[in-house]
Amino acid sequence: MSIDLLGDAMNTIKTHEMAGVEECEMRASKIVGEVLRIFKEHGYVKEYELVDDGKGGFYKVKLGGFINDCGVIKPRSPVKKNEWAKIEQRYIPGVGAGIIVASTPLGVITNRAAEEKHVGGRLLAFVY
Repeated sequence: MSIDLLGDAMNTIKTHEMAGVEECEMRASKIVGEVLRIFKEHGYVKEYELVDDGKGGFYKVKLGGFINDCGVIKPRSPVKKNEWAKIEQRYIPGVGAGIIVASTPLGVITNRAAEEKHVGGRLLAFVY
């Protein structure tokens, strides 16, 4: 049995947003932290905080009701630098309506940043 912390985090955020709950908690990992950083930069979450409980920690996330849908992208397929528009059409309902988070040689960034910097990467998550 493999544990997908990013998948669990996206599911937690989505279910809490749908229920109208303003705060949620999820287990911590580096990738979850990077995705939360991007979500905060783009205004999808208000705040997040890493709490060290001595067992690996967890994130406390304050939601703002700005997320209609979010999820993890499986399999984490590779994207070439000239394929971002096609990938955006697959996961986002309209142009500019959301973001795709990807792991690239430049770090974890959005699809728009990857397109501007002409790099490819591996898909991680989407939000709109």
